[in-house]
Amino acid sequence: MSMEAHGGTAIDTARKAAAWSALGATAMLAVAHVVLAIIEPEATGIGPGRPNTDPGGVPLAAIDVVAMTAFGAMGALVVSRHSRNPVGWLLVLIGLSFGALTVGNDVYYRVLLTTGDAKGIGAYAGWLCNWMWLPLIVPAFTILPLLFPTGRPLSPRWRAVVWTAVVAGVVTFAGTAFVPGPLDSYPAALNPLGIDSPAVVIVGWVGFGVLVPTAFASIASLVVRFRRSRGVERQQLKWIALAAGLLPVAFSGSGLAGSSAEWPILLAGLLFLAGAVAIAMLRYRLYDIDVVINRTLVYGALTATLAATYLGSVLLLQLILSVITAGSGLAVAASTLAVAALFRPLRTRIQATVDRRFYRRKYDAAHTLERFGAHLRDEVDLDAIGGELRVVVAETMQPTHVTLWLRGSP
Repeated sequence: MSMEAHGGTAIDTARKAAAWSALGATAMLAVAHVVLAIIEPEATGIGPGRPNTDPGGVPLAAIDVVAMTAFGAMGALVVSRHSRNPVGWLLVLIGLSFGALTVGNDVYYRVLLTTGDAKGIGAYAGWLCNWMWLPLIVPAFTILPLLFPTGRPLSPRWRAVVWTAVVAGVVTFAGTAFVPGPLDSYPAALNPLGIDSPAVVIVGWVGFGVLVPTAFASIASLVVRFRRSRGVERQQLKWIALAAGLLPVAFSGSGLAGSSAEWPILLAGLLFLAGAVAIAMLRYRLYDIDVVINRTLVYGALTATLAATYLGSVLLLQLILSVITAGSGLAVAASTLAVAALFRPLRTRIQATVDRRFYRRKYDAAHTLERFGAHLRDEVDLDAIGGELRVVVAETMQPTHVTLWLRGSP
């Protein structure tokens, strides 16, 4: 049993490390996207396969960065709490694919504008972007609505839709990544990995034709899940169901709109989806993310305070004791002991400040329990204790009904 538990912990740790590493890669792609937009706004484009003709690529790149980092950060947070839930990995994949798509697009147009053609790295960047929309769109449009928020489909019958979407995505990738000739969205480049066979084109269209109905089926699954939900779960699903319903509308609208509006419309749909997931996670405490944020705030502030205290005390003690110690290291030792002694009281104080400022309900509940505990020591009337206990439970837990049962004397 202990070996299994240890193995499970090691696997969970590796999963969490992988998710945070993916977030780090997404952040680096976001920085590269902004830098390339500032250096060459025209090379940034107004979306995959769309060149830009004015400096408007910089603000659009900033919006891209918000979307990709939001998906990546939320995915890493979900994995850190529930590493086996595929929803977190889908969010990580969406963010990472988003970053790779935008940076590849930037590289393609920068090479094209600099050299006048798209050969070499430009051709491979265009090839990457020509199919990178699949790991971005397929999870967002099909698999995420099918699995959100539990990580499992609504019933075993819906599991077939999940696997159909996955297989259709792989088939579409094969038909998109290896079709010979000029790339669809990047016609200045020839596919460096193209396979000269008409079957490749047919496979791509078949896969895409299957993906479309699975997207609508996934939305139907989410609507059914929403109608069956109650209480907090219903509130968590409300915004997600709306965002999932708007995604096909945004995709269709982007196709009907002009080339300059295609990517912004689709980007707006993805941003709405990211916002809906964030609301479900933060406002309605999905996946207990508030616990992660609480700990991040506490230990981040604690680390910064202790580091500043340590450095300040070392410099101050070295200045004061420089004549006596003469480089003996007494200042460093004293500062280390002081920081170690301050750890627990500082953590308690910072935790109380964070709870009071950001988690007021928890802070008020803790103080209510403290007051009740202090009053309980002086109270001897059983009826009064029962009445106060019901009031405390109602204030802290906010249940719909409270019943107090006392066991009688034998």
